[in-house]
Amino acid sequence: MVQGIETWVAPGVRGLAPYQPGKPISDLERELGIQDIVKLASNENPLGYSPHVRDALSSALPDMARYPDGGGYALKSALARYYGLTQDQVTLGNGSNDVLDIVARTFLTHEQGAIVAQYAFAIYALTVQAMSAPLQVVPAIHYGHDLTAMAQAVQVSTRLIFIANPNNPTGSSVSQQELKVFMQELPPHVHVVLDEAYLEYSDEGGVDAATWIEQFPRLIICRTFSKAYGLAGLRIGYALSSAPVANLLNRVRQPFNVSSLGLVAAEAALADQDFVMRTRQLNQAGLQQLRAPLEGKGLQVLPSQGNFLCLDMGRPAQPVYEALLRQGVIVRPLGGYGMPNHLRVSVGLPEENARFLTALDHVLS
Repeated sequence: MVQGIETWVAPGVRGLAPYQPGKPISDLERELGIQDIVKLASNENPLGYSPHVRDALSSALPDMARYPDGGGYALKSALARYYGLTQDQVTLGNGSNDVLDIVARTFLTHEQGAIVAQYAFAIYALTVQAMSAPLQVVPAIHYGHDLTAMAQAVQVSTRLIFIANPNNPTGSSVSQQELKVFMQELPPHVHVVLDEAYLEYSDEGGVDAATWIEQFPRLIICRTFSKAYGLAGLRIGYALSSAPVANLLNRVRQPFNVSSLGLVAAEAALADQDFVMRTRQLNQAGLQQLRAPLEGKGLQVLPSQGNFLCLDMGRPAQPVYEALLRQGVIVRPLGGYGMPNHLRVSVGLPEENARFLTALDHVLS
């Protein structure tokens, strides 16, 4: 009987493969009995999170028997003040992945589809395919988004264009000026989903696309507290958009999709921009610590505006990844992105970066 199940599900779901996250430390401990593991696979913040977050979480614990504020009033107010917007321009999500899924469910149908770039974040294609919507994948240029080609790919049926800036997993970025020109050329039936999960790490992190929303009312900006703010385990992201777009997104958003702990933690994290600055400084130093030795080994290291580096091993990367696991170091193979020779390594603490470089020396020798 089970063999017939796939004939009963939505067509887009049949061809999906589950998203494969970075390997958890507990899995490696259980499988190989290894201790003292370094995980540089999931672009997490090695500093953890702001001390203010710990205090906020402690104060929220007595109310865990209550449902969270379904509208997220306090956090939406804080985000609106921070970006100079209004509360009705903010949509909250259970991580930015949830927001991306909400956007797809709001705008896509069997006939109305989306455009994504080759080597872009895998969740874009997954959300589109789950909706059984048409998907166009535009070839990358220098492992990044070819905005000219993406604009030329627009059809009457196109409703969304997903752009990651900076892009995960390659680290590439496009300039703010390029993005503005791109959006000016698009027809009015197309919404641009600008995924800025790694914006705080970018060289252009001080240039805020949120100020563009009035000029480009079909711009939807997705951001997260999982990366620079260090709240990956609490799963909280958000979208900034025009009020009419946010109204549509909030119709689709599930009630209580953000937990009470996530709400108070994100509000406290947003208020501590000194912590974000320390995070950025650590990341810049880590990128320098890793890049020169890796290039010294003859590896091609792609330019990165994120908190990770993408390495071309010049050979199938899966055996290198597995050998690094036996050294107690977890990185991310990118075969699922159509990049079988590449690994992605997150920036860690200085000692973690050094541990990775030593382990890689051992594996390559």
